[in-house]
Amino acid sequence: MAGPQGGVAARIPGAAALGLLAPPTAAALPAVLLADSGWTADRLAERALRQGTDDRRVLATVWWYSASSVLLTPVLAGLVTGLPLSARLEDTRLAVLSGGLPVAATSSAPGPDALREVAEQLRVSLTAVVAAVAEAGTMRERPLWAIATDSIANRLLALGRAVGEVERATALAAPLAAAVGRPLPVPRYVDVAGARFTRRASCCLLYRVPGEPLCVSCPRRPAAEREILLEDTAARL
Repeated sequence: MAGPQGGVAARIPGAAALGLLAPPTAAALPAVLLADSGWTADRLAERALRQGTDDRRVLATVWWYSASSVLLTPVLAGLVTGLPLSARLEDTRLAVLSGGLPVAATSSAPGPDALREVAEQLRVSLTAVVAAVAEAGTMRERPLWAIATDSIANRLLALGRAVGEVERATALAAPLAAAVGRPLPVPRYVDVAGARFTRRASCCLLYRVPGEPLCVSCPRRPAAEREILLEDTAARL
């Protein structure tokens, strides 16, 4: 990959699996479409039949859980590698497979060196997209901000595991979220059986899709049950 993200991807093992390299068969779309409520509503309508539900809130929440993870990966990877990437929607393109779900994102411009300035870009982008998803899903914005927090936590954890520096990568989560400011909650982690996991602030509502179970780390699970499941997961890492 050419451009500033190429240098970032070269420093991260498994960059393609993390969504830093676009699949050759994917369509490239400008990320500003994520801030278009009409475009997002069309994607939700397309996914309704595939997911077996017409509940707009469920569709929007599940959509944002996936899309936010993809959208946030380049800027977070830039922070982890020390090669900052722009978090502006205008500088970002999405790789989208059939069905309209983003699977990778590419930032085409370097980002600012200061964490505060990165957070300012991130706040502008998240504010625009969260508003669009909330409108398309006829729902409140606050749960979508909580999902963004969990996506930040999850992506930094995945990037930290990829480069073998979990402590350093996850330590970026709280100061970044604090710099973005409210209504973004501060990301949290929990260590179970020697492994680190995101302590979720949100529910992705995937369990409301026919045939889908509760996620292992879902905050709706009883705490004791969740810890047992996380211990099992830790043993497989």
